[in-house]
Amino acid sequence: MHKNISRLAIIALALMLVLSACGGAKPAATEAPVAVATEAPAATEAPAAEGFQIPEVVEGKFNVAMVLIGPHDDGGWSQAHYEGLVYIQENVPNVNIAYIENVPEGADSEQVFRSLSRKGFNLIFGTSFGFGDPMEVVAGEFPDTMFIHLTGIKSNFTNFGNLMGAMEDMKYLAGMLAGARAKQDGNPKLGYMATFPIPEEIRLGNAIALGMKQTCPECTLDVRWINTWHDPIIEKEAAASLFDAGAQVVFTGADTPAVADVAQEKGKWGVTYDWYGSCKVDACLTAPYWVWGPIYAGITEKVIAGTYVPGYDYFDAETGALGLFGFMEGQEMQPGVKDLDPEVIAKVQDTLAQMLAGEFTRFDVFTGPINDNKGNVVLPAGQALEQVDLDAFPEYGLPCTVAVCMKWWAEGITAELPQ
Repeated sequence: MHKNISRLAIIALALMLVLSACGGAKPAATEAPVAVATEAPAATEAPAAEGFQIPEVVEGKFNVAMVLIGPHDDGGWSQAHYEGLVYIQENVPNVNIAYIENVPEGADSEQVFRSLSRKGFNLIFGTSFGFGDPMEVVAGEFPDTMFIHLTGIKSNFTNFGNLMGAMEDMKYLAGMLAGARAKQDGNPKLGYMATFPIPEEIRLGNAIALGMKQTCPECTLDVRWINTWHDPIIEKEAAASLFDAGAQVVFTGADTPAVADVAQEKGKWGVTYDWYGSCKVDACLTAPYWVWGPIYAGITEKVIAGTYVPGYDYFDAETGALGLFGFMEGQEMQPGVKDLDPEVIAKVQDTLAQMLAGEFTRFDVFTGPINDNKGNVVLPAGQALEQVDLDAFPEYGLPCTVAVCMKWWAEGITAELPQ
């Protein structure tokens, strides 16, 4: 069931992809950074990350650090990872945890990762796409430290590994719900507020559209690129733009619950992301979300035992690390979902059950027949994409099973691909 990218393909991808050019730098958070560390670096070393207090390790414990792109209580991506970090301390004996928040991608993050390594942290998680290049550099300097990068596509197979999950599973289900909601409301228009034009964001948008078509064949999906992961003001403005352009339901690929707040003001519907607690207002239909704790704890235990082999760890829903708010055990459906066609609810529940049982994976989401929004056949009936297709653009020069890899918009998406 689990398909991995070949080592040759990975090496080629790592060599050819310029992450910073694709993802762009996330703007610095509006909060002021923590004060500069008071400890002076050794004369032969580069200075510590300016503007960030580097936490101390605890002697005699296994020390785990996490670097966050936004605030640890952002109500989305960073908060989900922070709670996963806390889970490690609560469930793995003799572990000390620490985190640094609001770290921008680029040179600043490289200095943060280097400073944490010098302090003696044993395991370091970097939770943003643009941390990949800096982590790769620092991992080469500190072979005894384990580095795990989230959402990227790089690994050195020794002390620098990649970790990601098949959120396309839950986005597909959310697309089914959103399509049904829009159809029932008599307005078959949806919107997707995407962050950066990278394979991940296109993959998730396509999953939304494929799910949407399951319940609303006539529905369309518009896209707005916001070029930030975390900016509540920009997120609200982009969501309002999509609603004002006619969308009945808007999805977000960014970090905050802003899309649902704007939906509440507009009398429409939003689908939040990343954290189960993001779906608070009645106008939120659902939230595809992450449960990082058990994944992080499992990795930590293996690193401590010396059995963890870094590479490409891409998990599906059967791990329990993915959720769809309102449909998991003990959760109540949101108001905008409760009155949908019972057949739609049953279809979502049945598909989710298959996902949780490992019987429906990301490769089932991306199984043909699939056409792009230009009328071209991406996949004929019965053919499925492979992992490299999900992660790559044609420019990477990899042997994708389809020539366009993930550089296409699914049928029903009205936007053009960005340059």
